[in-house]
Amino acid sequence: MTGTIDIVRLRTGTHLREEMAADVRAGLTAQPKSLPPKYFYDERGSRLFEAITRLPEYYPTRTETGILERIAGELVEGCHPLEIVEIGGGFSRKTELLLEPLARTGGRYVSLDVSEDALRGAGERLTARFPELDFTGVVGDFHTDLAEIPRSGTRLVAFLGSTVGNLEPAERAPFFAGVRDMLRKHDRFLLGLDLVKSVERLEAAYDDSARVTADFNLNVLRVLNRELAGDLPVEAFRHRATFEPEYERIEMRLVATRPVVARLAEIDLNVRFAEGEELLTEISCKFRRAGIERELAAAGLGLESWFQDEAGDFALALAAPLRPADS
Repeated sequence: MTGTIDIVRLRTGTHLREEMAADVRAGLTAQPKSLPPKYFYDERGSRLFEAITRLPEYYPTRTETGILERIAGELVEGCHPLEIVEIGGGFSRKTELLLEPLARTGGRYVSLDVSEDALRGAGERLTARFPELDFTGVVGDFHTDLAEIPRSGTRLVAFLGSTVGNLEPAERAPFFAGVRDMLRKHDRFLLGLDLVKSVERLEAAYDDSARVTADFNLNVLRVLNRELAGDLPVEAFRHRATFEPEYERIEMRLVATRPVVARLAEIDLNVRFAEGEELLTEISCKFRRAGIERELAAAGLGLESWFQDEAGDFALALAAPLRPADS
């Protein structure tokens, strides 16, 4: 016997294509140019990111996994969730450490992601491994769809991988407020956070010697060419990743190595890059405990527990609603 798999579509393929068209038009006509990082993750991009997580320079995934291996059983037992809701779950590999104690007593795992293929793959794998687990995949966007995630009882909401670092501070405030609105009295929020550390280690993690991250960054151009009938010359751009101390974040860019004139026929957009012009493709903010505690508190979330590795590279923050709604 295997658990059930249910897919809830809050976004259709049409919605996602319209959103991409709007994002790309806005980003490539702005000065300076930028794109949201979610467009890295087609099938090839997802494989490249999986390869990045295994690189010696890229510490976040293995460090967060090590923390989860240490705390998952006690954490789930202490929170007593009937369901674990993961925001941006994707293939849900690290989450298995949380699901193992949940599955022993039954329960439901809800994963929100923009990729229905990733959700179906995760559901099949997880229900085969945990026969008593019910899986609900929600096709949606965490910027807009948190309130629509179906609820079945006391929940532990997880946002792992320090994906929150991809958000500007002005974007994090409404996101945390949205998470707060998902929670009732006995619910909890588990947040993965990459911490501030040496510039050398941070930049190496985003500009590895094997150039896998460079290929991952360039993949966004391949996605635009395929999805929007484009002819952006991938070979005319190079990867650049730098730590910006003023904002305590990595900024990942593509830099034009020559003048570029291209067209995205699907959205009737002509695109020009001057030699040396940059396209911002991702920010990855790094955190300090005091700062994230203030941000959570401003959204009505109180820091309850803080778990980090011995070296202080990465942390998992557990937060509770400060003004809980009725259960």
